[in-house]
Amino acid sequence: MKIVLAYSGGLDTSVILKWLTEQYQAEVIAYCADVGQAEELTGLEEKACRTGASRCVISDLREEFVRDYVFPMLRAGALYEDQYLLGTSIARPLIAKKQVEIARELGADALAHGATGKGNDQVRFELTFAALAPDLRVIAPWREWELAGRADLIRYAEKHGIPVPVTQAKPYSMDRNLFHISYESGVLEDPWQPPPADLFRLTRDPERAPDEPETVDLDFEGGNCVAVNGKALSPAEALGALNEIGGRHGIGRVDLVENRFVGMKSRGVYECPGGTILRFAHRQIETLTLDREVMHLRDSLLPRYAELVYYGFWFAPEREFLQAAIEQSQQYVTGTVRLRLFKGALQTLGRKSPCSLYNPKLATMEADQGAYDPRDAGGFIRLSALRLRTLARRQRG
Repeated sequence: MKIVLAYSGGLDTSVILKWLTEQYQAEVIAYCADVGQAEELTGLEEKACRTGASRCVISDLREEFVRDYVFPMLRAGALYEDQYLLGTSIARPLIAKKQVEIARELGADALAHGATGKGNDQVRFELTFAALAPDLRVIAPWREWELAGRADLIRYAEKHGIPVPVTQAKPYSMDRNLFHISYESGVLEDPWQPPPADLFRLTRDPERAPDEPETVDLDFEGGNCVAVNGKALSPAEALGALNEIGGRHGIGRVDLVENRFVGMKSRGVYECPGGTILRFAHRQIETLTLDREVMHLRDSLLPRYAELVYYGFWFAPEREFLQAAIEQSQQYVTGTVRLRLFKGALQTLGRKSPCSLYNPKLATMEADQGAYDPRDAGGFIRLSALRLRTLARRQRG
């Protein structure tokens, strides 16, 4: 048997790699998607091969990740349960898609992942496998082995001489990509306890952020950020630049208790500085350029869209259906937004667009120069109030 394992080099997948070679007596190919883990990729290939992999394949997916997954989600304005920017969720379909491609290229029989039996990622990986490779076997060690939790995994790693980036004192589960970092487990499992001060990696504590605010300009074309402070950037470059700027000012920290797809609540801590800036700025340029009814209808669909991403239905027809409608709405979302960043807060300083629907001749509180006749509002109000008057008369007998 030949298995392609989605491998990060963290505790779970390091143990799984060794376990698969022993349990299945199989050739295991470690596959790592580079979606912006930075230093986490250092020495990964050597570590995988020492742990038992026949080879390690690392794919640079950073531009594809931001261009084809993060940006479409941001154009939709997606936010799960009004707090979570879906940083882990949006990476999984791309990682699983590329994993399928590697399996096809190398003639593998099975796909394996390190998602736990309690989490959302098992669903996200396996729904993607089902959509793209229904013929390949799926192996989910967390649903098969006898290891009961992270403490058991740490002991297993120590027994087999596998170096891992967690300890009994700091057993955090961390997921990092170009869009965010998430933290779970350990002391975070108590939702009353604040996250440790040394937990965060992307953002400064807002209290220790610079004492002077910073202004940043974002240029949008068709709903996508194409330049930061006047400098044209690729999608991944724009997100990276905003991560640095936002992180410096403590932007994008979120501590929440979320509802997992499998039915339980879980506490997660997230850092998403660039994504927080992009979503906020995108909304500001939409206020100028989106028709009222289009905006309201799109906004009514956002909870459903966010659920589809969170639950793992990226390659499902209903997500693609919603995406098509969102893309139509974004064709005139073009212009510039100016923001002020200061100690964890974002403030809009200005916005402008060549496609603006804002008409100062209509909105002015001064003489309207004939663009709007206030007398027209009388009939409009009377018609709108007709049913209210009818109800009131009936209720009064």
